[in-house]
Amino acid sequence: MDAGVRDLRAADHLLHGLAAELALPEGVFGCTHLVRGERPRVALSLTLPSESLLRTAQERLAAGGHEVSPGIPDAVGRAVLYPGVAALTGTLTIADVLSRSAIDRVTVLGAPGQPAPDALLVTGDHVRPGWQNDELVLTAMPAVGGTLVPFEVPDPTPCCADH
Repeated sequence: MDAGVRDLRAADHLLHGLAAELALPEGVFGCTHLVRGERPRVALSLTLPSESLLRTAQERLAAGGHEVSPGIPDAVGRAVLYPGVAALTGTLTIADVLSRSAIDRVTVLGAPGQPAPDALLVTGDHVRPGWQNDELVLTAMPAVGGTLVPFEVPDPTPCCADH
């Protein structure tokens, strides 16, 4: 879906709003996709469990002025809605993240291999994994006290904010 959104925060908000409006079940995937080119923007994709829900979603989105087309813009979307996302709050072990959600793997920037299952992830209640080779992968980075945090933060400081 092309909603004409230009930033990730607005795209996240739109996906959450659509999920609530359409009463989407827990098992759906809602992703954002960066579209480059003459008109940079963030496209959205939804995977829905039934044809009837898909038709209803398409009708409501089109009625709302959104450009809806089948397929996904690319294979590397950033997941906002996914099974288990609601359970990823507070501080969790990597084993908990993997067992409670659709996330297949966690990687740590600058570290070889995967983190230990008992390593702690401070979620900040904002966990946005991305699709890599048909796996949902969360990229984390080292933080204070030997913990990890998701690489993407909910409120990033814009580039050159102090200029």
